Amino acid sequence: MKSKLDHWADILVLFLYFAVVLAVGLWSMRRSNRGNVQSYFLAGRSMPWFVVGSSIFATNIGSEHFIGLAGAAVSTGIAMILFEWLAIYLLVLCAWCFVPVFISAGVYTIPEYIEKRFGSRKIRNYFVVMTLTFAIANKLAANMFAGSLFIQLATGWNMYLSVTVLLLVTAFYTVLGGLAAVMLTDTLQTVIMMIGSFILAGICYTKVGSWTELRERYMAAIPSVLQDNSTCGFPNTDAFSLYHDPVAGDMPWTGLLAMATVGSLFYWCGDQVIVQRYLAASTLQEAKAGAVLASALKILPMFIMIIPGLVSRVLFTDEVACVDPDECMRICDNPTGCSNIAYPKLVLELLPTGKVYIPNIAYQKLVLE
Repeated sequence: MKSKLDHWADILVLFLYFAVVLAVGLWSMRRSNRGNVQSYFLAGRSMPWFVVGSSIFATNIGSEHFIGLAGAAVSTGIAMILFEWLAIYLLVLCAWCFVPVFISAGVYTIPEYIEKRFGSRKIRNYFVVMTLTFAIANKLAANMFAGSLFIQLATGWNMYLSVTVLLLVTAFYTVLGGLAAVMLTDTLQTVIMMIGSFILAGICYTKVGSWTELRERYMAAIPSVLQDNSTCGFPNTDAFSLYHDPVAGDMPWTGLLAMATVGSLFYWCGDQVIVQRYLAASTLQEAKAGAVLASALKILPMFIMIIPGLVSRVLFTDEVACVDPDECMRICDNPTGCSNIAYPKLVLELLPTGKVYIPNIAYQKLVLE
């Protein structure tokens, strides 16, 4: 249980985080030319490569990745990292093949390009409605839930209050500051994300020792309460393999390959929220350099999300690996399992006082789309 001092220290860090993010967003609004369309939607096409790359990474990697990837590591092992690593090829493909076409077309948004390409405003409007619906139902909902989960666990706030705070803070600087405010705050959040996650990962590594020791302890991490005559709750024998059986495996490599390449082609090369970052670069070369930086950052989830998820199962086996419905309801109020609390459990149990950690917020993509 957290002490009263821990509680208020965490709340103080939370408010400091929001204050700094708002300050960066407000500072970016001081640009003299922010009133025109190019400045609002494309940040005046003035962003350097490190801001472009950091913004792409922070836009893609949100709190749902920390919760989802760590939870996947608890349940199935390390194979899910292929979904992150295979995206590197699509990042490069977009910067070298798609972005030059968008720039030469002189467009600000993907829906605008759709209208120019097919000569139909109806298709443009359909595309906007479709992408907004998918964004709200998929990306935004997951980000809001995961981000508010961190706040709720750290502060004790109601889930709806936590979501409301996230939405209001992000909407404020996004609507008033445009893409420049979003990308600069993305860069700040990438720095915060990396510092916090590397500190936690370092603590995790010291708790389990070597890779061999982690593997041995993970395979022995079986919850004490099991279902009768069932192997549910036992770690997968191929948990430390990237290539699961394409027929019987929980994460078949063929499915991951198709999902991370063909299945993700639109997101990485045609989604407004990603392509817009490239178009904000000052030159095509800066956009390509940003893609290289984002690609390098995409290597990191293995070390700051997947491995900590493995460690969480080792340290908190009965909680995060529970399989008995009654036991899971007691622990996390979810009868199907508690793997989603693996990363928050590490944050709240291992980090010292003032440990609130809020990864990227994704509301701004709806405003700018």
